[in-house]
Amino acid sequence: MKKVVKFGGSSLASAEQFKKVGAIIKSDESRVYVVPSAPGKRFSDDTKVTDMLLHVYETAKAGNDFTEEVKAIKARYDEIITGLEIKDFSLDKDFEDITKQLEDLTNPDPMCTLDYVASRGEFLNGKIMAAYLGFEFIDAAEVIFFNAEGNLNSYKTEKVLGERLAKTQHAVVPGFYGLGKDGKVKTFSRGGSDVTGSIVAQASRADVYENWTDVSGFLVADPRIVPDPKPIKYITYRELRELSYMGASVLHEDAIFPVRHCGIPINIRNTNAPEDAGTWIVESTCQKQDYVVTGIAGKKDFCTIFITKAMMNSEIGFGRKVLQAFEENDISFEHMPSGIDTMTIVVHADEFVHKEQRVISAIHRLAEPDSVEIESGLALIAVVGRGMKSASGTAGKLFSALAKEGINIKMIDQGSSELNIIIGVKNSDFDTAIKAIYNTFKVRACKTAVTRYGYSCYRDCNAEWISECKLFYQKLQKNIWSFSVKI
Repeated sequence: MKKVVKFGGSSLASAEQFKKVGAIIKSDESRVYVVPSAPGKRFSDDTKVTDMLLHVYETAKAGNDFTEEVKAIKARYDEIITGLEIKDFSLDKDFEDITKQLEDLTNPDPMCTLDYVASRGEFLNGKIMAAYLGFEFIDAAEVIFFNAEGNLNSYKTEKVLGERLAKTQHAVVPGFYGLGKDGKVKTFSRGGSDVTGSIVAQASRADVYENWTDVSGFLVADPRIVPDPKPIKYITYRELRELSYMGASVLHEDAIFPVRHCGIPINIRNTNAPEDAGTWIVESTCQKQDYVVTGIAGKKDFCTIFITKAMMNSEIGFGRKVLQAFEENDISFEHMPSGIDTMTIVVHADEFVHKEQRVISAIHRLAEPDSVEIESGLALIAVVGRGMKSASGTAGKLFSALAKEGINIKMIDQGSSELNIIIGVKNSDFDTAIKAIYNTFKVRACKTAVTRYGYSCYRDCNAEWISECKLFYQKLQKNIWSFSVKI
């Protein structure tokens, strides 16, 4: 058994958290490769080290004194080193190098880049982790590579990293960054340490990729919207891809691809509750689902562009012409539901709002539609579950749940895979819609619920509750109204 373990910023925010991580790694000898993030928040009003680094870069770039900011960052790391009691170890030389790079920003053609500065959080934390565990430190810039377009060079990375890992039994590879085609440090998007962990798992042909964070896996819905949502025990790569894209932020959405190729399962675990099983992300599973729907996630602030043209269905290339208008303006679309004489393009408002008139003009120029209408304030909700494929009436239950809450559905989109249903509602209906969907699919309604009398029972149906419901039903049948039942 060989495991790659990645720890998030909250898991490495302090010396105390470092010790928890060390205990987790040492408790299982199969945990041989470690991917650390930069230190996160120690408390709610604290600042992440990566954010501190981004700010010091802006200060230095503006030509202002950044000395105190660098000292504050160094103090965060010194506090961890002191708390861990690591002997004969210091980051003084590394901070001297960082300071020199920041000073170089005042030159006309500086070597220092934003990506380099941002990556130092993981780089320095990786050095501490390696010293604390007694593992070899491998700089990610030596083994992870990007191509000229800024995308991961998978072939070169897998070859170089695989050969390097084959020569060491235990290693620490900092997350979030690698080396660009130009020879400079390049970072992934925020949360990219998850991707690094996946890359290390692929290159080492690990049996399991454990991703440790501050939650015990994925939840069916956002706990900020739904109180105490159910945990997800097993979820497939495809389901996770859908949920991650729609806002489920436990794992970076791109972290799936490297391990998916090799069929390596991902296990989301909680550093503060290591006894919890967490969520298993797998290629496929025969594990029985508790519910038809695996998860519910969504995003706000989308726009719809509603295009009409008579005989649109018979005009060859009409769809291509419309999409060309978006391509010319570097705007990606989310969904494209259509009718015989209508087409709707759904885009995110952040991308579209500043270019809307250029896009509309381009649509008229290229496609010559009868009319183009724009509507904003749309929220998209993804209802995802492999169980929907074999369950009849899923869409009906979904729409009925929203109708009962008086929610108007603005858009519906379902792929042929039957893995998910995308619905569009007003931003103002977003929270209510998610709650309604959750209560419909995730709370098992007891068969003895008595709706004919205006009551509903929504509880997990354990034996005690079923017995209580039966008694309740009997009393109602006898028109005995002096009773006390928990509902």
